[in-house]
Amino acid sequence: MRRLATFVLTCIAWTAGWVTLASAGLAQTSVIGAVSTPGTPAAQSATLTANSTLVLVPALVRNKAGELVFTLKADDFALTDDGVSQKLTLEQDTGDEPLALVVDIEGGGAGADELEKYRALAPMLESVVGGEPHRVAVVGFDSSPVLVQDFTPDIDVAAGAIQALIDDDSGDGKASILDSLGFSLDLLRNQPSQYRRAILLVCETKDRDSKLKLDDALREISDSNTSVYSIGFSSGVSDLKHDSAKALGDPTPGPAHGCMSRDANDPNVNLKENPAEQAYDCLSLLAPPLGLAKAAIIAIFDGLQQNIPETVARLTGGEYYKLGSEKSLERALQSISNHIPNRYVLSFQPQSPHAGFHAIQLGVPGYVGLKVSARNGYWVESEAPPVVSTSAPR
Repeated sequence: MRRLATFVLTCIAWTAGWVTLASAGLAQTSVIGAVSTPGTPAAQSATLTANSTLVLVPALVRNKAGELVFTLKADDFALTDDGVSQKLTLEQDTGDEPLALVVDIEGGGAGADELEKYRALAPMLESVVGGEPHRVAVVGFDSSPVLVQDFTPDIDVAAGAIQALIDDDSGDGKASILDSLGFSLDLLRNQPSQYRRAILLVCETKDRDSKLKLDDALREISDSNTSVYSIGFSSGVSDLKHDSAKALGDPTPGPAHGCMSRDANDPNVNLKENPAEQAYDCLSLLAPPLGLAKAAIIAIFDGLQQNIPETVARLTGGEYYKLGSEKSLERALQSISNHIPNRYVLSFQPQSPHAGFHAIQLGVPGYVGLKVSARNGYWVESEAPPVVSTSAPR
């Protein structure tokens, strides 16, 4: 952070040992989970690799009235991974596990004008984390993220850090949302593997000046067992677009000037009139995902350019709320505190998963009128040492 030395606050993203995603044209589905030994560092278990065998899929189920449904069994759900049906297992007793939460708040850009509305956050933080063991960290950002408060079990200390961010209005005009998300995910990777991981993100809809590319952001978000709960507000008409060309940069392998180059004289570039179609071709150079995964990635990239907090929340199996008044923030926090411990956590073991992004779809085909919220994808890294486990981390 440049001007906002230690205090900045607006994007709350939170990652809870699972993730849910709803992206354009795809059912909302949540996943992510690596196999690890309980108590091993999270850095060793936060990434799903070809050597890992367990994918976690947290899911929230509501009826037409918006009421939570608790009576479903594993056989009531149907899930596909890149179009292939998977056998699901329902994990038991997930609601009382400890929680590692990062409160990630924007204090620069349009966030500086919204800080007064966040005053409900500090006093409601205890209800959000619930009565189970927890650790809370606070991150503020404008043009760069800053760790305002490292992980602490003391809610009063964390709430004080949030209040200090609200009181400090010295942020610059930037909102590097993707950089702050990457920073928060790195913090969570260092937490014990038995902790659920979540990010509470409060920020505007558009990124302003992040250094993290969209494809790298997608990898980081998708290969971590973290759920993001977002509260977003409009960035205004003068948004700076984080477009596909900037997002993809110069991927390897690929053309010398990057596959999103607009140089028609470059023989290595398959120039398309529609940048989204060109991005589709570029993604095949990053990793060879199947057709469904490719379509999902394009939808995610488009969503990240339109509304980052909403897209990230749905990508990870969390939820998105619009910030209106201070009262609307209170209602959003109450919903989050109710939904976090009441999710189904499903799991499956994919057979020989390919490296790259996997598109998943989760539903309850035997029930009419039920809405399932869950992540719609996960990322598999091609290289990582196998980690053996006797139980699944949350």
